[in-house]
Amino acid sequence: MQDNATEVTAAGIARLAGVGRAAVSNWRRRHADFPKPVGGTETSPSFALAEVESWLRHQGKLAEVPLRERVWQQLAGHPEGPVTALAHAGCVLLLIHDRPTVWLEVSAGSDERLAAMLPAALEQVVTPRFGPARSDRGVQGVQGVHAGPRAGAVPAVNRPVTVNYSDPASAVPVASRPPSSHTPSGSQASAVHIPTGPQLLPSAPLLRGAAELAAELGARQTFEFLLARLLDANPRQYTLTPTELARLMADLAGPARTVLDPACGTGTLLRALDGRPDQELYAQDSAPELAALTALRLALHGRAVVHGAVGDTLRADAYPQLRADTVLCHPPFNERNWGHDELAYDPRWEYGFPARAESELAWVQHALARLRDGGTAVLLMPPATASRRSGRRIRADLLRRGALRAVIALPVGAAPPHNIPLHLWVLRRPEKAPGQPEVLLADTGQFAGEGRGGPDWQAVRDAVLDAWRAYDRDGTVQERPGLARSVPVIELLDDDVDLAPARHLPPPTAADGAEELTDVRERLGETLRLTAGLTPPPAVTAQPARWPLTTVGELARGGALVMRTGGSGGHARVPVLTDHDVLAGTDPSGTLPESDEEAVLTRAGDVVVPVLGGGSVARVIDDATAGAALGRNLVLLRPDHAALDPWFLAGFLRGTANNRQASSYASTATRLDVRRLHLPRLPLEEQRRYGARFRALDEFERALRHAGRLGDQLVRGMYDGLTDGTVAPG
Repeated sequence: MQDNATEVTAAGIARLAGVGRAAVSNWRRRHADFPKPVGGTETSPSFALAEVESWLRHQGKLAEVPLRERVWQQLAGHPEGPVTALAHAGCVLLLIHDRPTVWLEVSAGSDERLAAMLPAALEQVVTPRFGPARSDRGVQGVQGVHAGPRAGAVPAVNRPVTVNYSDPASAVPVASRPPSSHTPSGSQASAVHIPTGPQLLPSAPLLRGAAELAAELGARQTFEFLLARLLDANPRQYTLTPTELARLMADLAGPARTVLDPACGTGTLLRALDGRPDQELYAQDSAPELAALTALRLALHGRAVVHGAVGDTLRADAYPQLRADTVLCHPPFNERNWGHDELAYDPRWEYGFPARAESELAWVQHALARLRDGGTAVLLMPPATASRRSGRRIRADLLRRGALRAVIALPVGAAPPHNIPLHLWVLRRPEKAPGQPEVLLADTGQFAGEGRGGPDWQAVRDAVLDAWRAYDRDGTVQERPGLARSVPVIELLDDDVDLAPARHLPPPTAADGAEELTDVRERLGETLRLTAGLTPPPAVTAQPARWPLTTVGELARGGALVMRTGGSGGHARVPVLTDHDVLAGTDPSGTLPESDEEAVLTRAGDVVVPVLGGGSVARVIDDATAGAALGRNLVLLRPDHAALDPWFLAGFLRGTANNRQASSYASTATRLDVRRLHLPRLPLEEQRRYGARFRALDEFERALRHAGRLGDQLVRGMYDGLTDGTVAPG
């Protein structure tokens, strides 16, 4: 075996075999022939993937490793890291996408032959798509007026790349297209590098697996699956823009031929566009690995002409001559080292020199500087930018000159950081001096979802786009209390120039008025009467019952039920049942990273159990919840109704002592081993008697929760009504 063979952790072995990590620990203790660690640490060892696969098959614990899982484990355990591995795989997927016959030729034979022939084959697609290989002289030739890379950046801060899309079936070289008139002057170098043969040799098994998966899913879907897995496995390493938010930002900007994202990340904002052949997309990011992955992602996604660059956008703008139709940007927040000292006399600061603490206003002015007259920019901003005193002069000038057209407050949880309501700023480069301008202020906080489920994106989209399109057409919008209002600029030009929408919108009167409060009070009274009627009488016996017991694990092995665990991917349009939904008894409210991985869908009669938190909770899926995808940290039990009653199963799983004996404890969390939960062996008729009682308890519990929510709504409405004068004290 090669020293640099792919490695896999205990968690990866558990995913391969479809078991928990505890089972892998047991195998290591009980089986002397279990593969020995080849890397990692004493507390988190890693194992050779090939040895693990062989052992699992020999033990009969794995008939065949699922293709998707095998490819992901090869990528995750790559000796050069998963990002490098994904870049290698992306190059090969692009080769398969553009010239499949070339891949078939070079992949025949040994891994050594593949690694030796592949660089020349990749040259046939990488150079036409992304431009010539990088050279230091070429990099220096395109630097803008701001030299000086920021700390931690690569020495060559500007590496533009031009990516052209043509019909993959066409034999006409893409590089034969004439260069765009918007392309900045200077030599261009590719952000996607062609690996050498020695660099590719450790990746050979991964590349063959990726090609096999591409034959099943398609090249683009394979890359999206691997990228989604990579991002999901490293949630703290990347700040992601949710797909629904990216679509909303693109819709606010409207149709455009040239679009710039100066902080492109993984390319989500540009991917939200339709990628028409007549579009030109410009991207720049300071992280070389993100620039490469974005270029590959877009190359596999659409047919637009794409120009990409690596570099610090504020210090070293790769497109100083660009005048785009649209700028979409999710800039870094609260970045003090953005170039304040070096860029004091930069011509982009048309509306004032940003303070050191106002990096977001530097990004706003960069976006305006790269727009044509009349072009639109949409930026995701932290709410503090709308009200900090250090930025009031720039905000005032943006208002006076008609550049800032809308500030839209998003619901809590719309994007990271999820605990604050971020803003969208819509700007337009002025074509002429405005006459009596107004600014659209909107607040969609009312559409926040419960817990961690995220907002109601459809409601957010409808409210925002309806208000923006009316305002964009007429220059004003009909006031909607609590939601949207167009405010004359003169009203905002006070000492603070505070643009927070909530401070300028009238409170919603209809929702909290006396009529609504009367309705809430009546519904609360009705619910309390229903609750009293549902109160179950106790039936206490003198001694605890001594039933013969079985476990969930034994029932699963005997075929009386099927166990499934929550997945890590799904489809954006499928609602996701989260562990919070199960604990709170609410409707499915979550989302999962969009991927081609098959989600676990619930059915009526399934029992869902959370495995974290230490609570005694189990939920029976009804017809209204059926069809939702199963979220993380949930286990689904699908009983055979000829052997098990679902309400009987769920009721006994909720026993406090039952949960305590099946739980394990870490320093900060409690984890439930569902397989160890007990329930009695009873005839089906007796199960149904218990099940009917458990179902009545569930109805009582739901009624109590509903009464609590109505009570909270009534109390909040009374406080608001008394304080704003809509409710009299008498």
